[in-house]
Amino acid sequence: MNPTTLASAPRVEPSSGPWWRHPLMWMVVGGPAAVVVAGLATLWLAVHSPDPVIEADYYRRGIEINRTLEAQRALTPAQQARNHVTTPTRNLPPAQP
Repeated sequence: MNPTTLASAPRVEPSSGPWWRHPLMWMVVGGPAAVVVAGLATLWLAVHSPDPVIEADYYRRGIEINRTLEAQRALTPAQQARNHVTTPTRNLPPAQP
């Protein structure tokens, strides 16, 4: 090609089109827009479902829960023995020496 033909050729500006047709623009705007939407959703959740108030006797209730759990743990050997007794022997594999 001749360099003079390139210089004399008319410049053609690319048609840009509307701003919403550019994918790069949506990638740049999309991140902050998603953060704003997530922040508004978090705000809505915080306003419409506040944390419950802790009761004044929470410590006593915790102690009672621990006592019931200890009572259930104390019954564990009895429950295992009961389950062992009710297991049918014909369905068990042969005992290993």
